[in-house]
Amino acid sequence: MAGNPAPGYLRKPDHVVAIAPYPGRIAVSLGGAVIADSARALAVSETGYGVAYYIPMADVRMDLAALTEHSTHCPFKGNASYYAFAVDGRRVENAAWSYAEPYDEAGALKGHLAFYTNRVDAVSVA
Repeated sequence: MAGNPAPGYLRKPDHVVAIAPYPGRIAVSLGGAVIADSARALAVSETGYGVAYYIPMADVRMDLAALTEHSTHCPFKGNASYYAFAVDGRRVENAAWSYAEPYDEAGALKGHLAFYTNRVDAVSVA
């Protein structure tokens, strides 16, 4: 470990954040444009939540993204930053989130984005 352990495990040692390579392809579209397409996504299963797919930023149209002022904190993953995406004049606030400096246990999430499925037009999981 790099010396930045998640404090949440002290209170809830049975909490699970399982991170594994997703064996298929994930594509995200907004306004008729594919804004993410990856065969290198991570599937994250967390206690109390459904599976979230984290896509490497290199496979995301970051030229369509803008960091927003919104942020949240997860005691198991770290501080999340949020991104708006704009396509053809349509801007969707806080459509995706990322952990720039995740806790050690979630270190694999660094450099990845996850999208809210209800804020984009489609998420194709194959």
